[in-house]
Amino acid sequence: MFQCVYRCKLGNLLLKSNDEALTEICFDVSIEGKELLNPVLEKTMIQLDEYFNLQRTIFTIPLATEGTPFQISVWNELQKIPFGKQISYSQLSKQMQQPLAIRAIASANGKNPIPIIIPCHRVVGKNGELVGFSGGLWRKKLLLDLEGNTLFTT
Repeated sequence: MFQCVYRCKLGNLLLKSNDEALTEICFDVSIEGKELLNPVLEKTMIQLDEYFNLQRTIFTIPLATEGTPFQISVWNELQKIPFGKQISYSQLSKQMQQPLAIRAIASANGKNPIPIIIPCHRVVGKNGELVGFSGGLWRKKLLLDLEGNTLFTT
Protein backbone atom coordinates (compact mmCIF):
# COMPACT_ATOMS: atom_id res chain seq x y z
CA MET A 1 0.00 0.00 0.00
CA PHE A 2 1.30 3.43 -0.98
CA GLN A 3 0.01 6.72 0.38
CA CYS A 4 0.69 10.44 0.41
CA VAL A 5 -0.97 13.73 1.28
CA TYR A 6 -1.93 16.05 -1.56
CA ARG A 7 -2.48 19.67 -0.54
CA CYS A 8 -4.94 21.71 -2.59
CA LYS A 9 -7.87 24.15 -2.46
CA LEU A 10 -9.97 21.41 -0.90
CA GLY A 11 -7.58 20.91 2.01
CA ASN A 12 -5.40 17.89 2.59
CA LEU A 13 -6.35 14.84 0.54
CA LEU A 14 -4.99 11.44 1.43
CA LEU A 15 -4.19 9.49 -1.75
CA LYS A 16 -3.80 5.72 -1.60
CA SER A 17 -2.77 3.23 -4.23
CA ASN A 18 -1.56 -0.28 -4.77
CA ASP A 19 1.28 -1.13 -7.17
CA GLU A 20 -0.87 -0.56 -10.24
CA ALA A 21 -3.80 1.77 -9.55
CA LEU A 22 -5.28 4.51 -7.38
CA THR A 23 -7.53 2.98 -4.73
CA GLU A 24 -8.76 5.86 -2.59
CA ILE A 25 -8.95 9.62 -2.02
CA CYS A 26 -9.95 10.74 1.46
CA PHE A 27 -10.79 14.23 2.70
CA ASP A 28 -9.40 15.71 5.93
CA VAL A 29 -7.43 12.64 6.90
CA SER A 30 -3.98 12.87 8.37
CA ILE A 31 -1.50 10.27 7.31
CA GLU A 32 -0.46 7.64 9.81
CA GLY A 33 3.00 6.32 9.20
CA LYS A 34 5.22 7.75 6.55
CA GLU A 35 4.39 8.73 3.03
CA LEU A 36 5.29 6.09 0.52
CA LEU A 37 5.15 7.27 -3.09
CA ASN A 38 4.95 5.23 -6.26
CA PRO A 39 4.45 6.13 -9.95
CA VAL A 40 0.64 5.91 -9.61
CA LEU A 41 0.56 8.51 -6.81
CA GLU A 42 3.05 10.74 -8.61
CA LYS A 43 0.89 10.66 -11.76
CA THR A 44 -2.22 11.31 -9.65
CA MET A 45 -0.68 14.42 -8.06
CA ILE A 46 0.41 15.75 -11.46
CA GLN A 47 -3.06 15.22 -12.93
CA LEU A 48 -4.76 16.78 -9.90
CA ASP A 49 -2.46 19.82 -10.26
CA GLU A 50 -3.47 20.06 -13.92
CA TYR A 51 -7.16 19.70 -13.03
CA PHE A 52 -7.04 22.44 -10.38
CA ASN A 53 -5.14 24.68 -12.83
CA LEU A 54 -7.78 24.08 -15.53
CA GLN A 55 -5.31 22.23 -17.75
CA ARG A 56 -7.04 18.84 -17.52
CA THR A 57 -10.66 17.78 -17.92
CA ILE A 58 -10.22 13.99 -18.10
CA PHE A 59 -8.13 11.84 -15.78
CA THR A 60 -6.08 8.95 -17.18
CA ILE A 61 -5.06 7.32 -13.92
CA PRO A 62 -5.66 3.59 -13.52
CA LEU A 63 -8.30 3.00 -10.83
CA ALA A 64 -8.98 0.03 -8.57
CA THR A 65 -12.27 0.31 -6.72
CA GLU A 66 -13.72 -2.20 -4.33
CA GLY A 67 -17.45 -2.42 -4.00
CA THR A 68 -20.50 -4.41 -4.94
CA PRO A 69 -21.20 -4.96 -8.64
CA PHE A 70 -23.99 -2.38 -8.37
CA GLN A 71 -21.71 0.24 -6.75
CA ILE A 72 -19.06 -0.34 -9.39
CA SER A 73 -21.68 0.09 -12.14
CA VAL A 74 -22.69 3.44 -10.61
CA TRP A 75 -19.05 4.56 -10.33
CA ASN A 76 -18.46 3.57 -13.96
CA GLU A 77 -21.49 5.60 -15.02
CA LEU A 78 -20.25 8.63 -13.05
CA GLN A 79 -17.09 8.62 -15.14
CA LYS A 80 -19.21 9.29 -18.24
CA ILE A 81 -20.41 12.68 -16.93
CA PRO A 82 -18.37 15.28 -18.83
CA PHE A 83 -16.29 18.00 -17.17
CA GLY A 84 -18.43 21.07 -16.52
CA LYS A 85 -21.74 19.19 -16.68
CA GLN A 86 -24.06 18.13 -13.93
CA ILE A 87 -26.93 15.69 -13.80
CA SER A 88 -29.53 14.82 -11.20
CA TYR A 89 -29.82 11.51 -9.40
CA SER A 90 -33.03 10.96 -11.36
CA GLN A 91 -31.22 11.50 -14.67
CA LEU A 92 -28.44 9.16 -13.56
CA SER A 93 -30.96 6.44 -12.66
CA LYS A 94 -32.60 6.79 -16.09
CA GLN A 95 -29.20 6.64 -17.85
CA MET A 96 -28.53 3.41 -15.98
CA GLN A 97 -31.98 2.12 -17.03
CA GLN A 98 -32.92 1.78 -13.37
CA PRO A 99 -35.44 4.59 -12.82
CA LEU A 100 -36.68 3.17 -9.52
CA ALA A 101 -33.19 2.83 -8.02
CA ILE A 102 -32.60 6.52 -7.27
CA ARG A 103 -31.91 5.95 -3.56
CA ALA A 104 -29.61 3.00 -4.18
CA ILE A 105 -27.75 5.01 -6.81
CA ALA A 106 -27.43 7.96 -4.40
CA SER A 107 -26.10 5.61 -1.73
CA ALA A 108 -23.51 4.14 -4.11
CA ASN A 109 -22.57 7.65 -5.22
CA GLY A 110 -21.93 8.56 -1.57
CA LYS A 111 -19.64 5.56 -1.14
CA ASN A 112 -17.41 6.50 -4.07
CA PRO A 113 -13.87 5.79 -2.84
CA ILE A 114 -12.17 8.06 -5.41
CA PRO A 115 -14.01 11.40 -5.44
CA ILE A 116 -12.94 14.10 -7.89
CA ILE A 117 -11.45 11.55 -10.30
CA ILE A 118 -14.69 9.57 -10.26
CA PRO A 119 -16.78 12.75 -10.45
CA CYS A 120 -19.58 12.14 -7.98
CA HIS A 121 -19.62 15.90 -7.33
CA ARG A 122 -21.32 16.35 -10.72
CA VAL A 123 -24.52 14.71 -9.45
CA VAL A 124 -26.98 17.12 -7.86
CA GLY A 125 -30.48 16.94 -6.48
CA LYS A 126 -33.68 17.63 -8.32
CA ASN A 127 -33.84 21.26 -9.51
CA GLY A 128 -30.05 21.56 -9.21
CA GLU A 129 -29.78 21.62 -5.41
CA LEU A 130 -26.39 20.84 -3.91
CA VAL A 131 -26.91 17.66 -1.94
CA GLY A 132 -24.67 14.98 -0.52
CA PHE A 133 -20.92 14.94 -0.92
CA SER A 134 -18.48 13.01 1.26
CA GLY A 135 -16.16 16.02 1.40
CA GLY A 136 -18.88 18.48 2.36
CA LEU A 137 -21.07 20.71 0.24
CA TRP A 138 -18.53 23.56 0.25
CA ARG A 139 -16.07 21.28 -1.56
CA LYS A 140 -18.74 20.16 -4.01
CA LYS A 141 -19.55 23.80 -4.78
CA LEU A 142 -15.85 24.60 -5.20
CA LEU A 143 -15.42 21.72 -7.66
CA LEU A 144 -18.50 22.70 -9.66
CA ASP A 145 -17.37 26.35 -9.67
CA LEU A 146 -13.91 25.25 -10.83
CA GLU A 147 -15.50 23.38 -13.72
CA GLY A 148 -17.45 26.48 -14.67
CA ASN A 149 -20.78 24.98 -13.75
CA THR A 150 -22.98 27.65 -12.23
CA LEU A 151 -26.37 26.07 -12.84
CA PHE A 152 -26.75 24.65 -9.35
CA THR A 153 -28.60 26.23 -6.45
CA THR A 154 -27.70 26.24 -2.77
